[in-house]
Amino acid sequence: MSEDLILELKGITKIFPGVKALNNVQFQLRRGEVHALMGENGAGKSTFIKVITGVHAAEEGHMYLNGQEVHFKGTQDAQAAGIAAVYQIPTSYPELTVTENIFIGHEIIKNGMIQWNEMNKEAEKLLSRLHATFKVTEEVGALTIAQQQMVEIAKALSTNAKIILLDEPTAALTANESEELYTIVDELHAQGVSIIFISHRMEDMYRLAQRVTVFRDSQYVGTYDVDEITEPELIKAMVGREITDMYPKPQVTIGKELFRLENLSRTGYFKNVSLNVHAGEIIGLTGLVGAGRTETFQCVCGIERAESGKIILEGKELKIRNPRDAMKAGLILLPEDRRRQGLIMSWGLGDNVTLPIQDELAKGFFNDVQKERELSKQYLEDVDTKAVSIFDKASTLSGGNQQKVVVAKALAQKNMKIVIMDEPTKGVDVGAKAEIYAIMGDLAKKGYGIILISSDMPEVLGMSDRIYVMCKGRVTGCLDIKEATQEKILELAMEQTGREV
Repeated sequence: MSEDLILELKGITKIFPGVKALNNVQFQLRRGEVHALMGENGAGKSTFIKVITGVHAAEEGHMYLNGQEVHFKGTQDAQAAGIAAVYQIPTSYPELTVTENIFIGHEIIKNGMIQWNEMNKEAEKLLSRLHATFKVTEEVGALTIAQQQMVEIAKALSTNAKIILLDEPTAALTANESEELYTIVDELHAQGVSIIFISHRMEDMYRLAQRVTVFRDSQYVGTYDVDEITEPELIKAMVGREITDMYPKPQVTIGKELFRLENLSRTGYFKNVSLNVHAGEIIGLTGLVGAGRTETFQCVCGIERAESGKIILEGKELKIRNPRDAMKAGLILLPEDRRRQGLIMSWGLGDNVTLPIQDELAKGFFNDVQKERELSKQYLEDVDTKAVSIFDKASTLSGGNQQKVVVAKALAQKNMKIVIMDEPTKGVDVGAKAEIYAIMGDLAKKGYGIILISSDMPEVLGMSDRIYVMCKGRVTGCLDIKEATQEKILELAMEQTGREV
């Protein structure tokens, strides 16, 4: 093992019942290095991280720390060895204070008494390294996701971690919060901490990492210097093929107007939102976090109630009191949080897909089970879900495949007219993104109206026919795709005073 290596893994194989999650993979981490780990959903990245942190024991292979072979029996062994992980979804306790979360499990104790003053001072020192502005006595549940991640990083530093693993650290962050995280990682790197981070975002890798390792189908593909590999080359390494058209938007003849909002308002969230969608048209709806995009369409779909304005579908005004009314009318929402709002994670895929059409499947007092299975299988195949069976639990799938199940669930509703996709590719790998865009294009070709709510500027520019921009609860502009640029969108998204269009 080279002297500049702090961590090395060779021939790591991990097997779960019926699945080889890792197959003879390898990895090397240098001292003080920021090293990206990339690959499609299901490539084995998260399992690999859990092997490093002692959550899982590998069936085969060797792990070396500072040149010495190690065998972790659990997470405490990894922590004692100077390894800590910060996961995409914070694992902190929301009802406890920042200090309590940072020192949980390794409190400062003297004469049998917890030293709260000393712990608060140490917590303040750790947070000052991260330029945090919140107090250590605040409850973590009152913090933003970005602030909760700071607490998790401070917790890792409190254990004197020399290696920190970041799993999708920017997935739930705004652009500004991501920049703050970049600064934290840069400073940790400068202090000699070695960092491994998993991300689907190319900008994360090019901004932070010196090297990138790629896994595909549970196997090691290669390790590359970031400044020597192009984005197309990296995508090919990740998915095993070239993606020549990342945004496969078909040419569609735009039809008649299907849907319109007129001055929809809800006090404190959005005001006088007006927009329209035609058959076969993909409308992008973008803006900064807090602009009111999601809240507007939660009211459209009956999750919340608008106070004024009109929702018009095919020329008729709708009175939507709840989500069932919206679905019956043909308004289908694919929510941003697919795990909490889009799927029942403990259910099988088939049951999730057919959940909205249970009335159609009724056969006396029972459901037509055979028909239910045939339909769910058909719709899952239509979106190319990579699953063994319709009985697989949704929780067992990767993020990209979970999103495909949400799309299959929408397709099962035969009266669908308008499809509202809220951040459809959030936390999804590059290969699955292209597949979701292709599905979106197919829906447009079939004459559905598509509303794409997204913070991903290239996605909005690549898939939309027109782009509406919101700022502070108001629509500030509508751009035809021929005139739209990132600069024009950002200008509208940052306007101080919104105006109706």
